[in-house]
Amino acid sequence: MTSEISDYWAAFCSKKKLPPQTKFQAWSFGDSPKLADELADLVKIGKKTATTSALNLYGKDDPLPQIGEYNVILDGSQEPVCITQTKEVLLIPYKEITPDQARMEGEGDLSYAYWRKVHDAFFKPNFQEAGIEFRDDAMMVFEIFERID
Repeated sequence: MTSEISDYWAAFCSKKKLPPQTKFQAWSFGDSPKLADELADLVKIGKKTATTSALNLYGKDDPLPQIGEYNVILDGSQEPVCITQTKEVLLIPYKEITPDQARMEGEGDLSYAYWRKVHDAFFKPNFQEAGIEFRDDAMMVFEIFERID
């Protein structure tokens, strides 16, 4: 973890009167710096309040999001942009994600069709790279969060 992330977190803890050892995760969205920048900006302006990740793509040491957990959202340069807190975590098959849930991701024209197009394009090669077939019934981790700083 960089000193910028540590300093950002320490300032947040001081401002919110949290113990500095309060646990948090620091991460960026997507698979490219450009996408990470775009999605971090959507969180920062309050348009993106959820994200979808594939349960099968978590490594054995990668923790699943937890309700109440703090997250330092990073941009494409791995610099802190804002802090969120996880409000809800759902394990749900890909094909059962609803248009309302897709809209919470704040991307594109907010339509389910757009969400499905970009997520298919994201997940298919990532599953392939992991040697797993991507299917509509693949379990997803749907995380709802709130920007708190």
